[in-house]
Amino acid sequence: MNVPIAAKPSASAIGPAVILFFLAPLIAEYLLGDLPITLLPALLVLAPLYGAGALLVREIARANGLGLPSMLLLGGAYAFLEEAFTTQSLFNPDYLHMHMGLLNAGYIPALGMGAWWTLWMLNVHPVWSITTPIVLTEALFPSRAQRPWLGPIGRIIVCVVFAIGLVANTVISWRQDHFIAKPFQFVIGAALVLIFVALALGHWLVIAGFRRRTNAPNAPSPWITGACAMVAASAALLIGKEWGWWAFVALLAVDLAFLALVKRWFLQKGWSDLHSFSLAAAAALAYAWHSFIQPQIVGKPGPAVFIGRAIFALGALLVVWLGAKKVAKYSQSAANS
Repeated sequence: MNVPIAAKPSASAIGPAVILFFLAPLIAEYLLGDLPITLLPALLVLAPLYGAGALLVREIARANGLGLPSMLLLGGAYAFLEEAFTTQSLFNPDYLHMHMGLLNAGYIPALGMGAWWTLWMLNVHPVWSITTPIVLTEALFPSRAQRPWLGPIGRIIVCVVFAIGLVANTVISWRQDHFIAKPFQFVIGAALVLIFVALALGHWLVIAGFRRRTNAPNAPSPWITGACAMVAASAALLIGKEWGWWAFVALLAVDLAFLALVKRWFLQKGWSDLHSFSLAAAAALAYAWHSFIQPQIVGKPGPAVFIGRAIFALGALLVVWLGAKKVAKYSQSAANS
């Protein structure tokens, strides 16, 4: 189903775009707990990658009348673009010489890939790096949530910034590691990027599985959907790579069960923007609480790490609170008009 491109966005729509540009890397790296607050200047390098990537995904989806399923699929394409080409973590047995053994869980010798790490990247980037910041930012501006925020010039600028971000982060990663994947592994990465883009833009394929029945029951409360999302996100975060192949099996089970549940809810009556918001809010808050038990990977441990994680967690709570208020108020206003 093709939906006409929305009217040309006003200049004021640049505000939401700028917020998403910085919110995406803040969630992806800092709220997660991978980077401490002392490395906040790294945003200058990370925002062109994560922020511009999230903006491109959103603009492509909204300009073509596509929703969250397509954003998640485009997030999958982003995941393989970053992890197969920029960081090459999908193929590097000792990523950045940190001795983390990311590929050990479910290692596939023929491909030089780890089943768990590959699937985990298909959770991390589509859900947390891309879709969650998009939904949270849209919640802050609910009246513009379904419209593109950028015009043609703005999209060209974002594409250029994203390309710069890819190149800069690739160079930085290579200088730290000097790892180069094998040619056939790059081919695998490129094929997966193209497959996810094709699936995301295949309107009939995305929409065919999401048609509501006239006799469908009512969707549960957003509090219930958010609570279930919190449980699923927390479970995914707690699955450890030391489980080996069972880590892959457990993560796949969580993913399939929750996707089936969300699809069931979506097909029920009364599914609203507040329900979609509850899923993103739960994902962000799961990152927030888990950051406090996340092992320190980069930077020196100390009080500043805990304080930084507390600041980012409080920031996430503030964004969720504001977004919930704005979405609820806008939905009520729309229902009364």
